[in-house]
Parts: sequence; C-alpha cells; structure tokens
Amino acid sequence: MDSEEYRRRGKEMVDYIADYLQNIRDRRVFPAVKPGYLRRLIPAAAPDEPEPWETIFSDVERVIMPGVTHWQSPHMHAYFPALNSYPSLLGDMLADAINCLGFTWASSPACTELETVVMNWLGQMVGLPEDFLHLRGDSPGGGVIQTTASEATFVCLLAGRTEAIRRYQQQYPDLEDAEINSRLVAYCSDQAHSSVEKAGLIGLVKMRYIECDDNLSLRGDRLKEAIAHDREKGLIPFFLCATLGTTGACAFDNLKELGPICQEEQMWLHVDAAYAGTAFICPEFRSWLEGVEFANSFAFNPSKWMMVHFDCTALWVKNSGTLHRTFNVEPLYLQHENSGLAIDYMHWQIPLSRRFRALKLWFVIRNFGVQGLQRHVRESVRLAHKFESLVRSDPRFEMAAERHLGLVCFRLCGENELTERLLKKLNSGGQLHCVPASLCGRYVIRFTVTSQYTTAADIAKDWSIVRATASRVLDELKQQQQQRPPPLLAEEAAPEARAKVRLAETREKNADFGSSLLLANSPMSPKIVNGSFAAIFDNSDVLREFARKFSQLRLDVKDSPAMRRRIRGMMMSGKQFSLDSRMDLVQSSLVRGDPSMPLMREASVESEQSLEAGGERSRSFDGPEESCILEEEEGDEGRKMCRRCGHCLASQAAE
Repeated sequence: MDSEEYRRRGKEMVDYIADYLQNIRDRRVFPAVKPGYLRRLIPAAAPDEPEPWETIFSDVERVIMPGVTHWQSPHMHAYFPALNSYPSLLGDMLADAINCLGFTWASSPACTELETVVMNWLGQMVGLPEDFLHLRGDSPGGGVIQTTASEATFVCLLAGRTEAIRRYQQQYPDLEDAEINSRLVAYCSDQAHSSVEKAGLIGLVKMRYIECDDNLSLRGDRLKEAIAHDREKGLIPFFLCATLGTTGACAFDNLKELGPICQEEQMWLHVDAAYAGTAFICPEFRSWLEGVEFANSFAFNPSKWMMVHFDCTALWVKNSGTLHRTFNVEPLYLQHENSGLAIDYMHWQIPLSRRFRALKLWFVIRNFGVQGLQRHVRESVRLAHKFESLVRSDPRFEMAAERHLGLVCFRLCGENELTERLLKKLNSGGQLHCVPASLCGRYVIRFTVTSQYTTAADIAKDWSIVRATASRVLDELKQQQQQRPPPLLAEEAAPEARAKVRLAETREKNADFGSSLLLANSPMSPKIVNGSFAAIFDNSDVLREFARKFSQLRLDVKDSPAMRRRIRGMMMSGKQFSLDSRMDLVQSSLVRGDPSMPLMREASVESEQSLEAGGERSRSFDGPEESCILEEEEGDEGRKMCRRCGHCLASQAAE
C-alpha cells in the first residue's frame, strides 16, 4: 500500500468508523457466537501471496463484527464504561503515525512535556491537592499515564514495598531484604478489585481483606483492628489500597478515617478511583474525595468515563523519588545531556517503552472543555437515576445497594437463582448486556450507563425488556411449582415465609447454579475453566455440549460390557462424579441414542437389586480406592473387575 492508496483507504476507514458509531444502536449488543466460531471462517494458515485490500476489508463485517461485544452501544450496561470519542480517535491516529517511544525526555521531548502539562490540567480538574502536581521544576510530585488501573496499583505497591524495606533497614541494618519482605502485609477491603490481590501475589506480600460496613465501605476501626492483629504476629503493615467506586456496587471507602491511620502507621495509601475519578470533575461529587490529602498516590481511568479510549490511566504520586528508587535502571545508551533536569518517565513505570497517550487526552480535554465533560457525567448519572426509579416502581424487584453515580444494582425478590435466570435470559437475547455481582451473599445484576449514545428512550426500552423477561422467568417458576408433588411440611407450603438464601447456600443446594463471572473479591469457583475462559453454564447444557464434541473424536465408543461395568460402578459409588466420569454417563446415553440415559437407569436398578440381594462383598485395598465391590460377571480375559473403579481386583490384591 503506497501513500496514494493509503489516502483513499484511510478516508474509507474514517467513513466506516463514523457509520459504525452513528448506527451502532442497530447492532445486537451481545454476540450470538460460540467459542471457536472464528476458526471456521478464516484459513488455518497465513496467505503466501499479498491479498488486495478490498478482500481484507470485506472480512471485517463477515468475520470480526459477528463476534464483537459492542461497548459503545446505548444498550451496553455491563462492567464500567469504556468510551471513545472522535477527538480521541484522531489523537491516537496521529500518535500512531508519529510512533515515538517516549521512555526518556530525549527520545521525544514533546511526548514527555505534553504528558506533564496535561496531567497537571487533569489533576486540577478533579480537585487534587497541589502536592500531586508538577507545577515547578523542583516539585516532588507529578502525574504519569499508565496503561491500566491494575498496573497503577502494582506500581504503587512496589514503591511502597521499597520504602518499607528501606525504612526498616535503617532501623535494623542486619535484616536482609527478603526477611523484611516476608513480613510485609498489605490491606484492602473485601470489595476491592481483584487486581489488588494480583498485585500482592506478584509482589510476594501478604494481602489482608478487611470486611466492609453495611454500606460496603471500609472504615477506620476495622483497619485499626487488622493492623493491631498483624503487629502482634510480628508482621509489618506497609500498604493500603482504598477504593473510591468499587466494582461491585460503586461504594466508597472512608478516606477521612483511613488516611490518618496510614499516616500514623507509616503505610503507603493508594487510592483507586478507576471509574469514579472522572465524576470528580463535577464539584458536587467531590465529597467522596475528602481525605485524599493523606494519600501517597491516586489513580483513575480517563479511558472509562471520560471518552478517552483505552488504554489511558492517570496516576499521580506525591513523591516521584519513591518511583525512581523502585524502577531506576539507567544504562549508558539511555542517558542524555539533560538527564536529571527533565522527567524521564521510564523511571515511573514497569515497562521501558511507552506510547504517546497524552496526545489523545489533550485532544479530548480541549475539544469538550471542562464544562462539556461535566455535562456528559451529569447526564449519565441522570439516566442511571431514571433507571433506579423504574426498578423501585416494580414490587417484584429490589435495589441491592444504594445507587452511586451511574451504577444501579438490582435483583428479583427471592432466591439468587431467580436473578441468575433473569440475567442469563437478558444476555442470551442480545438486546442488552449486563453482568452480575455478589453483594453480601446476594446475586445481583449490575446496570451501568456506559455509552455516551444512551438516551432516556433507550433506558425505557431496556427496562421494558427487563420487565418482560422477568415475567417469563416468574411464569416458568410458577409452572414448575405447580408440577411438583404436594409439600409434606407446612414450611414447604409457604416458601415466601422462608428466610432469603445466601449465595453460598444456593450453590450448595443447586449444583447447576453458576457464579463464575461474579464481580467481587469473595472466592467464587467457575463452573467450567479451560485456561482461556470462564463462563456460567447450566450443568446439563455444558455436559451435553462436551459430550457431543468428544463423540466426534471418539468414534469407536460402543455400548460395551466394559462401559456398562464402569457406569454401574459409578452409580454404586455414591460419590460426586468428576467431569470425565459425568462425561462417560452422558456419552453412554448419546451412543445409545436415548436422551433419557437408559444405561444409567439400568445400572441404577441393577445396583439396587444387587444390594437388596446381599450379593456383594467389599474388600479394602491399600491404594487410592477406598474399597472395591466384586463384580459377578467376568471382565475381559476372565478377570474380576471392580464395580467402583473398573480396575482388575486381582492386580489390586497383589499390590
């Protein structure tokens, strides 16, 4: 592609992007594809010869768009916003063309100096104290653009660790770094983002999760209690990550209480305001920022709500020297004649190289202005308030937490399974997209106003979809209850009088209940994990799907005596089946072509009859099996086979 073709194709691409964003309301927000869909649409190997641009570009709609979750859609309400805008896209287009690597001032002076100025602008816009800004040549504080809030948390945890080790070595010179590091402990609330836990894992420090109050806020008294407990055990508290706008419910930790404690304990206080930070552009939302003067670092994502597209995370520190002491590696080829006189941002981050992200941030702030960005935030909050009022108007629903900013957490009244069914049907319909959260053991739906294109009419349409879907879910439940046998106990006849069942109890009671995508820090085991994805499935759905996949590979599977013995053994064991064992059960039914699994029923009947006749005897063996049950009919080659594990009894006895 030469410059002339680039001019022509570039204009075509700009038109395509403008049409995509202008008409995004017409696209299904959540894709209707299954894992592996794309492999069937493109060749398995790269082309040997160049392909014309027309062929390449035509595959965007055929291959890419069917598998896209459209984050800019007005009906996208999952996670938190991840917005873009035309000035942001144009800024990145120019930055990509320049393609400088701004690791030092000398590698591209404009890249470094624009970032310093723009971060001062942004810090003033959200109301940060001047200690966080680089307003003079000798200012110790300043801002830097990182990739994500997760990286910002990790950078600050490492800096806090460096300072703690340095401080303790001054008191106890004989202590080694590793010995001090083994005693370090960091803190966050039980509603903090999972990236805080990941920072502790990578930083090799202990992480304590402190229970929040009824408003899902971390309070000072509980932090004091945790610190005192750890000091009694000889540990060294050194770091606290406070969250302003938690992922699950957009709750706010109490900085006014936490800040003085961290200052007294000489702990690094990092404030993670990834989503809510943009709201502080509006003065009426800055009450949650009170106490930020005690913080050592503060971060939020303009790439979420501020219409600067990913990636762009703003991080400020009071003392950039702490970052230098943590990340300063300066070989000769990176030194320049102005080293020490100008900022070299390579010392403020983990990677060496860095993109010219300040350009798109500069374009957005100038094109919208502070007042334009304030109007955008206030409109999102207004629409979220409208949706909240709609939820409260329907007695079948309840608010799961107080609404803050643009996030509404709601659920169907009753047990968790009802809300989960509702969410599954909403997402499978593709007309809107939400994700769940776990709040105090309750399964809730998070509804965030994420798109700058969302209108009041879109909110009304989304609510009508939610209400209609809820009616179907409740009707299905009513039909199931009518088909059940009459209750034996009085309390079973009045389920509405029972106490609400918590999430953990629901999972114990219903094996099909899935909770892998819950946005919370409490441990939730995914139903199916294969190393690249985790998703919520009904047990029967995923097992039958897996069985069909495996049946395509295991074409030689037959209804053999060995298979029957294995099925009977599993039915006799009375234990929880592993995934592969359940696969055998389902596989056997598919091989026989009967979805009602006759082989399982036959095995169960035979096992019960055999037990009633008292024909079995148990033997114990030293090994992985607890006991083996003799099989009356002989196995392959005349060997006695274990009904429970399918192994040869003679060989086990010999062992």
